[in-house]
Amino acid sequence: MTLLDVVHRYRSTEAVFRARDEQAGECLLCKALFETVADVAARYGLDLEALLADLEAAAESE
Repeated sequence: MTLLDVVHRYRSTEAVFRARDEQAGECLLCKALFETVADVAARYGLDLEALLADLEAAAESE
């Protein structure tokens, strides 16, 4: 799924991506909206497992 797909389906996940903007060095939802979660994690050096866990927790909270 792309970041857009995730945020569109689970609005609360926006905060998860925003929380990683500083680590990525730019706004993920501005620069990588059409990339997959896995590609974004690889491109920006993010921990994919932790990112997916946080996204899942946010989605389940809705």
